[in-house]
Amino acid sequence: MSEYRVKELMVPLSEYATVPVGSTLFEAVLALEEAQEEFDHTKYKHRAILILDKNNRVIGKLGQLDVLRALEPKDENAEKIGELGQFGFSPSFIHKLRKQRRLKAAPMKDVCSKASKLKVEDFMQTPSEGEFIEAEAYLDMAIMQLVTGPHISLLVTHNEEIIGILRMTDAFAAVFHTMKECEI
Repeated sequence: MSEYRVKELMVPLSEYATVPVGSTLFEAVLALEEAQEEFDHTKYKHRAILILDKNNRVIGKLGQLDVLRALEPKDENAEKIGELGQFGFSPSFIHKLRKQRRLKAAPMKDVCSKASKLKVEDFMQTPSEGEFIEAEAYLDMAIMQLVTGPHISLLVTHNEEIIGILRMTDAFAAVFHTMKECEI
């Protein structure tokens, strides 16, 4: 595996879904859809959108789960329900309360319409330590970072500039390819 370098497996920034800071969730979802349509269909589809500042530098990542979280009602009752576990209430009971709350909420179409106008920076994840890997690094180092950290992708850097993204699916595909070669 060590013959693969990250730069050979990454998706270049130019091929990834990006939007500028200040974009709405709807604009981000459209960018993701467009990137998926233009991306090589023999590869795995993108599952995140990179957020760029005014200098086109990556300042955050908005994943599919982040977009879905934006649909959840935001009020103090939501936080209070989540805190019930510390008082001995079971996860099952808390789940039932959340379900009842969801049933009383606005219809999904209305929730989506309202959420589509929200700003990406309110839901994006800021890159954290351990989420970066140098383009010249070998795949085994990337795998170590992926399996020991909480990330499903790594931001690839060259001279401290983010130039692409290495997704777990790309690392897995390289491992799978290597395994197949060993068996032949």
